[in-house]
Amino acid sequence: MQTINQTIQLIKMTTKLNTLQAVLDGLMLRYKERVPDVAAIVRAMIGAGIIAQEQEIENDHIAFRTLGVPHLGIASLEKIFLHYGYQKRDYYFFKEKKLNAFWYAPPVAGLPRIFVSELRVADLSAEAQRIIHHYTDKVTADPVDALNLDDVEAVDHYLHSSSWELPTLADYEALAGESEYAAWAIYNRYYLNHYTLSIHNLKKPYDTLEAFNAFLEQQGIILNDSGGKIKQSPDGNLLQSSTVAGLVDADFAGGGRKTIPGSYVEFAERRVLEPFRHLPASEITAAHRREGFEAGNADKIFESTYLEQTGKR
Repeated sequence: MQTINQTIQLIKMTTKLNTLQAVLDGLMLRYKERVPDVAAIVRAMIGAGIIAQEQEIENDHIAFRTLGVPHLGIASLEKIFLHYGYQKRDYYFFKEKKLNAFWYAPPVAGLPRIFVSELRVADLSAEAQRIIHHYTDKVTADPVDALNLDDVEAVDHYLHSSSWELPTLADYEALAGESEYAAWAIYNRYYLNHYTLSIHNLKKPYDTLEAFNAFLEQQGIILNDSGGKIKQSPDGNLLQSSTVAGLVDADFAGGGRKTIPGSYVEFAERRVLEPFRHLPASEITAAHRREGFEAGNADKIFESTYLEQTGKR
């Protein structure tokens, strides 16, 4: 029999999960508006009979890009999702791209993992640091600390607004010349960088990334081929691919205007781990599949927004 305290805790947990779902829905709503490939892929999947409706798609993870400066970055953004019950997991370091990253496990099954990366601003040139700090130094306290994280509208507004002023085109281009990640983050802020379709749970024969990529390309979807169209972990159990980011018309401070990379769509196949491969398909759950992420895969997925890839559109 539940005690009063247990009942109260259950109500609180349910309320937080409802708030989290509303925040995730808000992120996806704006993301889909900015990434037409999502609707095109869903239509094609329905047309081919892979799914009957979009709700059947499992979202493996969503990702954010941040700037590693005081009051912002991972340490700030993660507070939102830790509040809703996400658990911080593995750390990743990307030396060449000058990035840190962590992934976060969802509080309940069925919700997406979260991957948050952060530009190591102090590792950039003095000029790039100067440009970034020109904007971010005006943030003198962690803006998440001022948020009521149980207020869906407040959190949704924060994730789709900026804590710093709009950059000039000259500053954007100067950053892009050194770090395309820096340029993307200074303009796009916390807009979703990508969301990820789980491929392994689709109906055969589309439940492998190789087959699904072939299907996508038949639909005219352009894939990121940096490091190969399929990025595979050394253990062979995590396979990832992604579209080339779509281009968006961007307005800059001072009247500048430029078409720049926006967000993209990712695809992941998490294979069943060796000890469980004897199990019948009907008994396989997420616990039997490869978990986490792989730095080598992610390193090339980041390039979905790089001009070398987006120029293929």
